[in-house]
Amino acid sequence: MHKSILITGSTDGIGKLTALKLAKEGHKIYIHGRSEDKVNLVVSDIKQASNNENIKGYVADFSNLKAVKQLADLINKEIPSLDILINNAGIFKTPVSKTDAGLDIRMSVNYLAPYLLTENILPVLEKGNHTRIVNLSSAAQSTVKKGILTGDVSINASDSYAQSKLALTMWSFHFAQQHSNITTIAVNPGSLLNTKMAKEAYGQHWSPAEKGVNILFDLATSDAYQDATGKYFDNDKGETIGHFATAHPDAYDRDKILMLEAMTNEVLSDLGE
Repeated sequence: MHKSILITGSTDGIGKLTALKLAKEGHKIYIHGRSEDKVNLVVSDIKQASNNENIKGYVADFSNLKAVKQLADLINKEIPSLDILINNAGIFKTPVSKTDAGLDIRMSVNYLAPYLLTENILPVLEKGNHTRIVNLSSAAQSTVKKGILTGDVSINASDSYAQSKLALTMWSFHFAQQHSNITTIAVNPGSLLNTKMAKEAYGQHWSPAEKGVNILFDLATSDAYQDATGKYFDNDKGETIGHFATAHPDAYDRDKILMLEAMTNEVLSDLGE
């Protein structure tokens, strides 16, 4: 059965390659990126490469949470149902450390934006068929500090990235408990895959991008993962494919999860979201 699939950050890297792989299977794909020109180009390229006309693009800069909310409103108007959401959009190296609203840019793009988008398109997700959400975490996870979440403190890129990815993982587990009708999985698709992000950050890679693409494809579509909600998949654990593993201890700490949820809602309310 063909699915309706939204992949954020799908104009580059494993997001784009996953979109192409899914499009070739005949699924309806919604591309997302921050550049309208790039989104239009990728939509056209994927249509041609996959011989699938059911490809549409959406534009939103995830460092601007008001734009994320507008994207969610548009999705609610235009898409009747979503079967799969892959929260793939993420940044590591960037010329600026703060958003225009004064938030840590990695926390905004990697955590607050997917949180806001997902929570606001719940009506569309709940109409999906055996709905799944795949959230891209990382092997890099470290305890979330309030000052980083609120933008009151500045730290280096590696630390803020690791905190943003743990925040996303903690929320994934919390969301899974709240919405038992939706399969929600956090995944480390593989460290230092051959992508633009890894090249910009480290100048090298350990594994081909396809390693990440294949696990995203499987987690989104394979029957084997239909009931694997509230789990963390670590694709660094195996030669060709990883397995479910234990995330950072904070991801299982109920008090810390509830504190993160409260702080997140406070940040978003302060921004009027």
